[in-house]
Amino acid sequence: MIFCDPRRLKSRGIMGMNKRNISYIGRYNPRSLYKQVDDKLITKQLALKNAIDTPDLISVISEQHEIEEVNDRVKGHDGFCIKPAQGSGGKGILVITKVEDGRYFKPSGEEVTQVEMARHCSNILAGLFSLGGKNDVAVVEALIRFDPVFDGISYEGVPDIRLIIFKGYPVMGMLRCSTHASDGKANLHQGAVGIGVDIATGQAIRAVQYDEPVSHHPDTGEDLFKVQVPHWDRLLELASGCFEMSGLGYLGTDMVLDKERGPLLLELNARPGLAIQIANNHGLLPRLRKIESLGDAPVPVTQRIALAKQWFGTDGEY
Repeated sequence: MIFCDPRRLKSRGIMGMNKRNISYIGRYNPRSLYKQVDDKLITKQLALKNAIDTPDLISVISEQHEIEEVNDRVKGHDGFCIKPAQGSGGKGILVITKVEDGRYFKPSGEEVTQVEMARHCSNILAGLFSLGGKNDVAVVEALIRFDPVFDGISYEGVPDIRLIIFKGYPVMGMLRCSTHASDGKANLHQGAVGIGVDIATGQAIRAVQYDEPVSHHPDTGEDLFKVQVPHWDRLLELASGCFEMSGLGYLGTDMVLDKERGPLLLELNARPGLAIQIANNHGLLPRLRKIESLGDAPVPVTQRIALAKQWFGTDGEY
């Protein structure tokens, strides 16, 4: 493993985990509000209350005896997603993209039997995938039909857009694209591709897999630098508005583009990872410090977005 000189990292404004935890998460995120974002069901309910679009909720399985009803509850849906309400890092997410004669298939084409699906739900309820191993509930959501603009950019899964929001300002963004290695999930540590995007335009500026630069998707061969995320202003608006909705000063927003419904909020993260800096080849600290220098006077969402574009876009100062 190659270690970078800490002085060089500091000079580039790269934020490490200790700095993130103490100076930003610890300072700006009240622990009393964590449950709102750690529990995906609560986040969904909060988003609906605040008129923020999310994937449709099919069902919630909260008791073991309900597991035998799961096949009836998903009847009529040609695809769906089952996830733990308190999961993290993509663990425990089962995506079904095809239903045929009572048989279920993952994006890879692999079949999931009714017994396997019931066992997966049982494991979710037992807390196998949850933060701290606590008992959980299984959230069943409608399948997202991703925008065809991303054809070839993501493999066997839906790409999502991660934005870091600080005090309501969007400071850095990336598109996370699934690969065969990531089993159709958009998690970088599992092998997904991270595409850093210009905060002002949504245009791709850099791409990485396993923290190493790449220019083409490892499975499809598609040119990653041609990516221009559509509905960019709406995505910035949704993400920035999550500051008021959640009460968290430092958070990550994960969103998707549905070809029919447009931008949808998937989940919020009170402890967003730091790999976004690698995807953008830029440190977070200068941008965070710029926002801190502004004080605490309230600023409307539209103005926050305009200022972020001016300061943090590729032609900006930070």
